[in-house]
Amino acid sequence: MNLKPALAFTLVVVILLSFTTAGFAHFGMVIPSDNMVAPEDRREITLNISFSHPFEGIGMKMVKPEAVYLVKDGEKTDMVTGLKPASVMEHPAWQLTYKIKRPGAHAFVVEPAAYWEPAEDCYIVHYTKTIVSAFGDDTGWDEEIGLKTEIVPLTRPLGLYAGNLFQGVVKLDGKAVPYAEVEVEFYNKALQAEAPSEEMITQVVKADQNGVFSYSVPAAGWWGFAALNTSDKKMVHDGEKKDIELGAVIWVKFENWQEK
Repeated sequence: MNLKPALAFTLVVVILLSFTTAGFAHFGMVIPSDNMVAPEDRREITLNISFSHPFEGIGMKMVKPEAVYLVKDGEKTDMVTGLKPASVMEHPAWQLTYKIKRPGAHAFVVEPAAYWEPAEDCYIVHYTKTIVSAFGDDTGWDEEIGLKTEIVPLTRPLGLYAGNLFQGVVKLDGKAVPYAEVEVEFYNKALQAEAPSEEMITQVVKADQNGVFSYSVPAAGWWGFAALNTSDKKMVHDGEKKDIELGAVIWVKFENWQEK
């Protein structure tokens, strides 16, 4: 029996599996240059908007989002016209600049176009947000925006130390989602962190019966929390109806503890 064809086939399967399983978690990303703007800070912030594998530093092409806006004091300001093409993790992404004018919490939100993921045989839509405070005022950090799906923070997503416990409520159509699965990843921007195994790249927690999840962050930096649910609607791909994965994503920065 000639084993060479069988061995070659096995090798090809192993290689293909390594590509389809590695970097499985996708994250919509909205990362501002500053998330706590002090009175003495530069008031113009830059937001990098992408769709990526944050821990592994692997980017993906992101087409122009369908909506980008700021929610401040219950008012929604369209910002999609201010988008400029950019590159994040060597892939097409978007950038936005905004000059902070008023104190309080600013919620920056991105609603992307649906992304077709062959490996999962479904479309992906991640409703992504981050909160920026201004001039020492964080009023409004816990406001629910009213997205199709979102994480409403129970822990203030500002002024956090590494090691703090972060909690949020997973909502879908305005209702809490019992036992929702939440993926958590570190934005490994400089690739300074290394996961000892593939299972350590994406952390996974489940919400409780009230849709509340908790996660204690082990290191300083930007962390993404993505609560995943399946839409009750379908999209057509190559003549077939396919599921739509809905992601409620929030990005939160944690700081190192500093002693005198």
